[in-house]
Amino acid sequence: MRDSVILILGGLFLLAKATFEIHESLEGEPGHASAKVKATFASVLTQILLLDIVFSLDSVITAVGMVSQIGVMISAVVVSVIFMMLFAAPVSGFVAKHPTIKMLALSFLLLIGLTLVVDGFGVHIPKGYIYFAMGFSVFVEMLNLRLRRKSRPVNLHERYEPGVSGTTGTGK
Repeated sequence: MRDSVILILGGLFLLAKATFEIHESLEGEPGHASAKVKATFASVLTQILLLDIVFSLDSVITAVGMVSQIGVMISAVVVSVIFMMLFAAPVSGFVAKHPTIKMLALSFLLLIGLTLVVDGFGVHIPKGYIYFAMGFSVFVEMLNLRLRRKSRPVNLHERYEPGVSGTTGTGK
C-alpha cells in the first residue's frame, strides 16, 4: 500500500513538473532576474553534488537490491558523480542549442510519470514498451536534427531574460 502511494505521488509530481516546464517553455512569459549573484566554484560543486545525490537515490536503491558489496555501490555512486560533473556542461550546451531535445526529455518525464501513476494503481506496463517508445522517439529526433543542422527549429521562452533586471515585470 505504502509503495503504491509513493509511486502515485512521485508520478503525479513528474506529470505536474513536466507539464509546468513545457508550458513555461512554449507559452510562458519571460521572467526577470532581480540581481546577479556570482557563483563560486564551491557553491556550484555543492549544487551539482546535491542534485546528483537526489537524482541518483533511485539508482542507489536499485544498486542496494542488486549488489551486496558496499564497495561496488560506493564506486558506482562516485563514478556517476564524476560522470555528471564532466558531462553536465556539454549536455547543457547541446540542449540549449537544440531546444527540441528539452521537449523530448520533458515528454519522457510525462511518460515515466504516467507509468508510475498507473503502476501505483496496479496496472503494469511492460518496461520494454516504455524503452521502445523512448528509443524510437530519440531515433526520430536524431533524424530531425540531422535534417535541420543549420537552422534553429524552435525558440523556447526562458524563465529569465539575460541582461534584464528589475521587479516591475514591465520588461525591457
